[in-house]
Amino acid sequence: MDTETSTVGLAPVGRETVQDRVYGELRRALIGGLFEPGQMLTIRQLADALMTSTMPVREALGRLISEQALEALPNRQIRVPPITLDRLADLLRARILIEGEAIALAARRMTPEGLERAAKIMAEWEALRLGGNPQTVDREVSLNQAFHFEIYRACGSEVLIPMIESLWLQSGPCTRAAIFAFSDAGETDAARYHHAILEALRRGDAEAARQALVDDISRPFAFLKGKLEANAGEAT
Repeated sequence: MDTETSTVGLAPVGRETVQDRVYGELRRALIGGLFEPGQMLTIRQLADALMTSTMPVREALGRLISEQALEALPNRQIRVPPITLDRLADLLRARILIEGEAIALAARRMTPEGLERAAKIMAEWEALRLGGNPQTVDREVSLNQAFHFEIYRACGSEVLIPMIESLWLQSGPCTRAAIFAFSDAGETDAARYHHAILEALRRGDAEAARQALVDDISRPFAFLKGKLEANAGEAT
């Protein structure tokens, strides 16, 4: 896997409120999976891509390290955490607990307008998935996030949403890796999990919505786990 810094997908940052905007852009890139697991990040290259000085980038990276979205190595290098079996299991366990509760709450509060917005997002996402174009991966990732957060925002909890954002921040690189792994394996049926979520929400069935979500987010983690175990077996 290429671990050199990639600057694709980063938007230039203006001069106003530059520190927060740099942090927000790097955060968006991590949640969207624009950086690969294990990828090394350099302050200078990121500053050049964002068209800003190194100071706000340094500060933003420090914040992201404290949020466990990035890790600092002993040699002062910074990298996106690599995918390991332990990390996958830990992230999945946390996401099932937190996001499962959020969607169960949302099932009782979703409005017809909210359901319609989620359905439109899903329809666009599904069309891109079926298209199988690797150039649309960034858009697919963004739409998948938009679909889930359209639902989560209906849960009515100001505490759960930041926790979910933190989990997505940490698992974004894994999600992107799973998308490419699914593509390589010819997997195309991911949309049925989103359909199951919407059907449960339309019925107001909290437990069915929770189970559909668990099935949806467990699938990429299970797929990556299988690949890691297979690679470990080949190495042995």
